[in-house]
Amino acid sequence: MSPAISIRQKAADLGFAAVGFTRASLPDAARARLDAFLAAGHHGTMGWMERRADQRAHPQALWPAAVSVISLGLNYAPAQDPLAQLERRQEATISAYAHGRDYHDVVKKKLKALGQWMVREFKGSELKVFVDTAPVMEKPLAQQAGLGWQGKHTNLVSRAHGSWLFLGEIYTTLDLTPDAAETDHCGRCTACLRICPTNAFPAPYRLDARRCISYLTIEHAGPIPEEFRAPMGNRIYGCDDCLAVCPWNKFARATAEPDFAPRTSVTAPHLAELAVLDDAAFRARFAGSAIKRTGRNRFVRNVAIALGNSGAPALRPVAQSLCEDADPVVAEAARWAVARLPA
Repeated sequence: MSPAISIRQKAADLGFAAVGFTRASLPDAARARLDAFLAAGHHGTMGWMERRADQRAHPQALWPAAVSVISLGLNYAPAQDPLAQLERRQEATISAYAHGRDYHDVVKKKLKALGQWMVREFKGSELKVFVDTAPVMEKPLAQQAGLGWQGKHTNLVSRAHGSWLFLGEIYTTLDLTPDAAETDHCGRCTACLRICPTNAFPAPYRLDARRCISYLTIEHAGPIPEEFRAPMGNRIYGCDDCLAVCPWNKFARATAEPDFAPRTSVTAPHLAELAVLDDAAFRARFAGSAIKRTGRNRFVRNVAIALGNSGAPALRPVAQSLCEDADPVVAEAARWAVARLPA
């Protein structure tokens, strides 16, 4: 059995839904696209993207010994339409990717298991595994390896799994025959661009993260600009709109990964119960979840804005209780909410 066939089989045994191989290099066009994104300031406060841009654009700059990249996808497709929760304004909407166990931990565990097997199977080979936190252009590599293509919303789209793949990479010294790159199948569709509540796409295939609800609720640490607060609705952690509306999702099947089963703490929680979380309660409630990385203050800031968008007079006292919060950003968001809610 060839190395490629055996690696694919082992990856499938570990639960990966997609696997492909490519060279440890990217075309100049990928670097040009990254440079344009950074030059426009579309990365916002994510300075780490700029600091290690060369390693991001050139895999061998990150690890010179790399010969091939194994791109892997783990299905996290939700069983329910993420857009349905947006109508229940007194409840929180949390991005589907954070409904289960932190994907960093789940994907990395599987990557390490695959990597350990490869080291035993292919004597003398070396490898490194990456999940999201390293300077790796995972979506261009995944497209180059045939897993899917970067859609007009800039996320990876798979013909088999729609928009619902977590990505991980193994850089290896093995010389693996590359798969054919996937081509673009978006056609004339612009559904993902039209649905964005904050107009975060200045053009197809371009994202201004500073206007993106996922960026604003997760990465952005300060006050959220007022122009984006009402469009946030009850989205308190991430946003799935551009992903969920993609027509290619009709081929997706709900994930069977037990670690991605929705936790009761994140499925339609009432805003009132989230608003009262102190730091200890926040950490306990979201232990093992990707949500924990935002910290209590940023999270409750988002909840306060959702309170203001709820239109529910009964939630006005809840917002008022946060007006003197020790964190000034939370307190300011709460005062904004109170001003919007009827007495």
